[in-house]
Amino acid sequence: MKKTKKENLQRTMMMYFLLIVSATLLVTTEFVLDAQSTDLHDSLLSNFQHFSDQEMTKEQVFVPLEKLRNQAILMIAIIMYVTIIVLMMLMKNITGPLQHMIEMSEKISEGDLTQSISIDSGNELAQLGGVINEMSSNIQEVTLLSQNMSSNGGVCIDNVRKLLASGEITDAAKAEILTELEQLQMDFEMLKDFTDCFNLFELDSE
Repeated sequence: MKKTKKENLQRTMMMYFLLIVSATLLVTTEFVLDAQSTDLHDSLLSNFQHFSDQEMTKEQVFVPLEKLRNQAILMIAIIMYVTIIVLMMLMKNITGPLQHMIEMSEKISEGDLTQSISIDSGNELAQLGGVINEMSSNIQEVTLLSQNMSSNGGVCIDNVRKLLASGEITDAAKAEILTELEQLQMDFEMLKDFTDCFNLFELDSE
């Protein structure tokens, strides 16, 4: 059987977090370097000198700061863009499959055992979906065994009643009764063997 590499949900969440942190750090570092650059300081000092000599208007003096402000706005937009992309990836790979599992689990808990969970990702969510599908399959088997045993038990009881109501029980009737009881016992043993695979709550007897 070919083994497929399984993704780790924790590692995926960490990757999303690192993407946001990396983008924030890069943008913040770029902004800090630009704000502390000697070119910006020299440009402002030169503009103030020109302004004092009345060679430049007040609006022109702060043009370098306006450029820095526009750059800061652009950097914030980049961070928001990266954050939105990460959130969309989170919704697609984690929130979406989780919501799918909740909806299917609710239907299964309501008795619709035909539902199954299908998740393509190879992380823990896919493993959890497989566990829920297996649990649903076990419930179906128990239900089918119980239905068959109930049906066979009803037929067995009816046959025994008819044989007893016929009056005198012959050897053939006794053999038929024993056959019916043996079949019923086999059904009970089959159900018991299957239910022994489960751990059930035990009530303390006082």
